[in-house]
Amino acid sequence: MSAQSIKIDDLPIGRFHLKIAGLTFGAHFTDGYILGLIGIAFTLLSPQMHLDAFWQGLIGASALIGLFLGSLFFGWIADRVGRQKIFLVSFVLITIASVMQFYAETAMQLFLCRVLIGIGLGGDFSVGHAMLAEFSPKKHRGVLLGSFSVIWTFGYVAATFVGTAMLNLGDDAWRWMLASAAIPAALILIARIGTPESPRWLVNQGRITEARAIVKKHLGDNVELDENRSTETRSGYAVLFSREYRKRTAFNCLFFVCIVMPYFAIYTFLPSILQKMGLAEGFGTELMLNMLLILGALIGIWCTVKFSRRGFLINSFIILAVALFLLAVLPGSAAFLMVLVFGVFTLVLSAVSNLVGVFPAESFPTEVRASGIGLATAVSRLGSAVSTFLLPVSVAGIGLSPTMGILAAILALGAMISWAWAPETKSLTLSQACKAQSPVEGGAPVAVKVVAPV
Repeated sequence: MSAQSIKIDDLPIGRFHLKIAGLTFGAHFTDGYILGLIGIAFTLLSPQMHLDAFWQGLIGASALIGLFLGSLFFGWIADRVGRQKIFLVSFVLITIASVMQFYAETAMQLFLCRVLIGIGLGGDFSVGHAMLAEFSPKKHRGVLLGSFSVIWTFGYVAATFVGTAMLNLGDDAWRWMLASAAIPAALILIARIGTPESPRWLVNQGRITEARAIVKKHLGDNVELDENRSTETRSGYAVLFSREYRKRTAFNCLFFVCIVMPYFAIYTFLPSILQKMGLAEGFGTELMLNMLLILGALIGIWCTVKFSRRGFLINSFIILAVALFLLAVLPGSAAFLMVLVFGVFTLVLSAVSNLVGVFPAESFPTEVRASGIGLATAVSRLGSAVSTFLLPVSVAGIGLSPTMGILAAILALGAMISWAWAPETKSLTLSQACKAQSPVEGGAPVAVKVVAPV
């Protein structure tokens, strides 16, 4: 390495890093927008289509079911054919399926349209996280990856305002609401045309000349990329469930699912939950909670920088479990206290959700990074699809308080899993991060010497 050269991991953040971040953030804005709209659309959709609790739950979970399928399939494909192709194809699918929602005449047709949207989003999550991690300098990687949650929250909250504004458009208002997701999706698709392939993936495929050309064009003539190829001959899920990686795979799947199951279940049906809790005073409480989602996501970025990844995760799980347990047992007469606890729950849940974009991307080497992210995303979305589907069924069957108690238990389980298995990856290069151990495993969070580079 010459005196003037600089490693790709040590670069200051630049215009190209921000461009890649913006293009990958687009998927999360669209995801939040799509999932935020369905709760409002249900107020018109349910009586028109005569949806019972089963179909409400199934349609509410439909995009999440698609995310499960898309994350598994496209993550596996991206490790073989590259990141850039899936980066485009995913949003072609999202745009077309979003428009198709306008023409849905039956619950089944709407369900299938939203499954297709979810498949596209699942593929993009797998590829977008991998691509941004592989371009990002180590100093800024946590902030960039953690910001996914902020952008998702902006999309979710934007959907609340757009959907509410569209409620007076008549009987077809829900159609216009759902189809409006095609607008951000199409804009993102156009902006992504010309995005380069990940140079780390190219190096791992032996395409060194192409990788050098991309680094030179987009990052500078003096930037040095690690050109050592991995010696790993296996790929895909065989590696993820090997002895070396299976505990890391289990951690990423389980902590992820323990966060998103309560998140999607509660916030997909937030208006009806607030009504059952006696907290639906016009749009005031819902507006406050949506603002806290945004504030919490921004605080989460600061926490990702300020605190250890591991400590932030474990402590957040404990606070969330206690808060949701209190919401389950507090009497309806304690309205002010319930709003306060719900606010704390919302703030912390939104903040810690930043880590779902960080840990999976830092946990796996290049040859299986998209597969690992895809698997973790798939399991999380399967769990959130189940919780979203079961929430109205559970509330109708056993009541709201026991249902909240079950979700609190899931958060407590997340705290135990994180204490046992969460590694510390802050301030490490990608190659170091994917070998980091949890203190419970190794006595201290350390980076094991890497034989196969990332």
